[in-house]
Order: sequence, then C-alpha cells, then structure tokens
Amino acid sequence: MKKLKEKWGITSNVQLAIIFIVFGITGSLSVRLSGPVLSFLYILPETFPDHFLGQMLYWVLRIAIVFPIYQVLLISVGTLFLQHRFFWNFEKKMLRKMGLGFLFQSED
Repeated sequence: MKKLKEKWGITSNVQLAIIFIVFGITGSLSVRLSGPVLSFLYILPETFPDHFLGQMLYWVLRIAIVFPIYQVLLISVGTLFLQHRFFWNFEKKMLRKMGLGFLFQSED
C-alpha cells in the first residue's frame, strides 16, 4: 500500500480507503446503469441474431457503453466523496494514455 500511496501522492490511509470505495461504487454502478442505457437506445439482446457473432456484438456494444458511463461516474462519485482533484487528475492521465490527451492540451 505504501508504493500505491506514493505513486498517487496520498498521505492518508483514510483517503486511500475512500479512493478504493469510489472505484468500487463507480465500477459496479457503471455496469448496473449500462443495461437501462442500452434499453433506452433500443440495443437489446433480442434484436441481435441468436448466434455467437450476434451475442458478441451485443456485449461489445455494452462494454463500449460502460466506458463513457464509468468516466462520468468516476468524476461524479469522486466529487461526492470530496476527492474531485484526485479523480480529475486520474481521469486526465488515463485518457492521455488511451490517446485522448488532445482533450486536455489547454490544461496543465
């Protein structure tokens, strides 16, 4: 845990626990919300052919929907737990590593 605290620039075990709780809530909630979002967009398992590729396409779309939901929830839930700065910096670093750093070129 010491290495993780150093890497993230955290000094308190309480803050580390809060960050773990936020990650847990965000991951679970994003997966939970992906179903209703897909239903709202009329992307249902029944609309895909009942063979391997059809089901695989549905799950690829579901995972693609989970990603942006997770990003928004990570900042939102992190802010609710008074950790906005940590999660905003974490988010920027993650998106830069994914090649989306152009979204933040004007900052820092």
